[in-house]
Amino acid sequence: MVYRIKEKFWGFGNNFSITDTEGNECFYVKGKAFSWGDNLSFQDENKNEIAVIKQKLFTFKPKYQILINGELYAEVIKEWSWFKKKFTLDVPGPNDYVIDGNFWSHEFVFTRGDRQVATISKKHWAWTDSYAVDIQDDENHAAILMTCIVIDQILHDENSSDD
Repeated sequence: MVYRIKEKFWGFGNNFSITDTEGNECFYVKGKAFSWGDNLSFQDENKNEIAVIKQKLFTFKPKYQILINGELYAEVIKEWSWFKKKFTLDVPGPNDYVIDGNFWSHEFVFTRGDRQVATISKKHWAWTDSYAVDIQDDENHAAILMTCIVIDQILHDENSSDD
């Protein structure tokens, strides 16, 4: 299934809408404007909170936690690498996702074991950040979409610190 993630142009905090291929709203992400670190609410199509995405501050590598009902569900960690962007989505059990991106940070591939399960492509020449996310049907769509939001946050933070 292909989703479109689009950052809202106006508003306080980091706000995104996530639509399916027909343009139907599937999920929303609402960021808190004034908080220490990123604190995002991942919501269903009726704007009911499904999970919270929280940035862990004062860590050696950039790290975010995904909390469901206040309990840790997964962590997204930016790994060290020289010429490409690399992340891990650490989920319960042995089947973590590895996310590899190119040097320019516009294309990412999710693998689980030896199988490619999702891809992210950033839309160029848009007023706001916009992504196409293609996910295999048998994967956890919400977890992968939340990871896409985290990747956007980390890369945005990195680009802001370069200025």
